[in-house]
Amino acid sequence: MKLLNKGASLRAGLITLITLIILNIAGANPVYAVQKKAADTTVSAADVTFTDIPTAADSVAIRKKHADSVKKAEAAKVTKTTASASKTAEKPKSLWQIFIEGLLGGFTAVILPCIYPLLPLTVSFFTKKSGSKSKAVMQSLIYGVSIIVIYVTLGLLISIIFGSDALNELATNGIFNIFFFLLLIVFGISFLGAFEIVLPSKLANKLDENSDKGGLAGIFFMAATLVVVSFSCTGPIIGTLLVDAASKGDRLGPAMGMFGFSLALALPFTIFALFPSALKTLPKSGGWLNSVKVVLGFLELAFALKFLSNVDLAYHWNWFDREIFLSLWIAIGLMIGLYLIGKIKFSHDSDVKHLTIPRTFLAIIVFAFVIYMIPGLWGAPLKSISAFLPPEATQDFNLSSIPDGSGSATAPSAAVPASIGERKYAANYIRIKTKGLDAWYDYDQALQVSKALHKPILIDFTGFNCVNCRKMEANVWSDPQVFSRIKNDFVLLQLVVDDKAELPAAEHFVSDYSGKKITTLGGKWSNLEAQRFNSNSQPLYVMLDSDGNLLKDPSGAEIPTSPANYDIASYLKFLDSGIAAYKK
Repeated sequence: MKLLNKGASLRAGLITLITLIILNIAGANPVYAVQKKAADTTVSAADVTFTDIPTAADSVAIRKKHADSVKKAEAAKVTKTTASASKTAEKPKSLWQIFIEGLLGGFTAVILPCIYPLLPLTVSFFTKKSGSKSKAVMQSLIYGVSIIVIYVTLGLLISIIFGSDALNELATNGIFNIFFFLLLIVFGISFLGAFEIVLPSKLANKLDENSDKGGLAGIFFMAATLVVVSFSCTGPIIGTLLVDAASKGDRLGPAMGMFGFSLALALPFTIFALFPSALKTLPKSGGWLNSVKVVLGFLELAFALKFLSNVDLAYHWNWFDREIFLSLWIAIGLMIGLYLIGKIKFSHDSDVKHLTIPRTFLAIIVFAFVIYMIPGLWGAPLKSISAFLPPEATQDFNLSSIPDGSGSATAPSAAVPASIGERKYAANYIRIKTKGLDAWYDYDQALQVSKALHKPILIDFTGFNCVNCRKMEANVWSDPQVFSRIKNDFVLLQLVVDDKAELPAAEHFVSDYSGKKITTLGGKWSNLEAQRFNSNSQPLYVMLDSDGNLLKDPSGAEIPTSPANYDIASYLKFLDSGIAAYKK
């Protein structure tokens, strides 16, 4: 009887064990379900009980394996929702933004001297050659589609050549940022009239010869001829769009930018083919076309400075400060304004005998923008453009007060035990330090501080080159209530994911997540963000308790449903929920 009972017990234990393993593999983990129902953020295998089985060593091994799988399932569950929201919300928005930028670039290209005069010529060619309006419309549609195909193909080639990994590196790679800076400077000088960037004339001639062919092939080669002939005007715009799209780090970014650009370029040809009489309403070609080109040249120079600032911050050169950046933008703005009112003239310009209404309004806007930037030289936050400027901490002369109204440039530090030591890596981040806040920059050290001060941790995954991070700091963190919460109720941990500072050789490691060797400080924190929180976007805000357990789902500024989506009230609610969870 005892043997039968023992055998029955053994069979029951084996059945239970096999059932648990099958359920675990299938994703239906009963232990996890109980824990989830109890809203417990930690995972334990203590509740899992097994009946006696023959080998104790096997039992221990199986329990360990099962506990590990439960932990992985819990970690995946905690981060999967956030990561999924981040990816599905952030990518379309980024691509949409790139598309809009391409669309604006295309409409701008239409009013440049290389394309604008071709509008009536091309439309009249289709109208006369086709013999009927319906055929003219069909040919112009094919012409427009051909333009789109050519440019989108160019964008796809950029994506294929570089690949998604390379595109992700472009935003923070020093060599690429310097290259982009020099490239945009060259484009800007070209638009100012120093020289023209043109493709080989043999290519244009060959395409023109093929455009004489009939049918679809002839129309396609006509579109290709337009692309090549107009490159001196469109090249700098295309280059700027591709640079910006590539720095977004999205595989489809360049193709989406080119789609928006080509769509805007093709629309006028198609629309005027549908309504040829509307051509009479267009302004006549003249000196104003070159004025558009020159203004774009100045804007190219201004845009180039952002890439130089990126390199200065990431590699700790520490010379391209906020006031230098602003001074150059103010100087460029003044040049644009004076050019618009005819006080500055370039070699290809015609005389400005009188100011037109559009010139007058543009000049007013430019001069107003210049006046708006001037207080920034003394520390004014300039919230509307703060995302594009170097961090406010790079300002050498700053008269602005801190958000809590104390006016003090420094905030008193909390009583941190001396055993914790100096703040690691603090010297690296003086230039992005938020005025009045004492942040920590090492994960393990922040855990020690949290235990000593009995405060939750707020991780700010940020970056030197993170535009959205600067926007959050200027528009949300500057609110007195938000500032007070971060300063008084949290241990602020800022982890800069694009820092190029080398880790000591002893701290180099191969990532379990990506398989890549991590050699930089920024790479270490980027790997932590990706491996533990399954995200690679910044800013990402994570609240932890003193043991490193997640208090609430992470929040990213680019997630539309996120509490950190540039809304002060939502962000306050997010912070308060973390404080309440920590106290529980």
